[in-house]
Amino acid sequence: MNQTDERLLTSGEVATLFRVDPKTVTRWAAAGRITSLRTPGGHRRYRESSVQALLRGEPEPGA
Repeated sequence: MNQTDERLLTSGEVATLFRVDPKTVTRWAAAGRITSLRTPGGHRRYRESSVQALLRGEPEPGA
C-alpha cells in the first residue's frame, strides 16, 4: 500500500487508540511528535502507519 492509499485517522480515532483526549493528539502534532496532514477544511488527519509506529514506540515510517 502506498502513502496515497493509506487510511487516514481523525484526532478522535487516534485519541481512542491512545486513551487520551483528542486535544492531546492535536498538541502532539503541534509539537512534532506525530505527523499530521490537513484537509481542505483545515482538519488534521494522521496516517495509520505513523499512529501504529507511535503505539509500538518506534519512529514514524519515512522519518
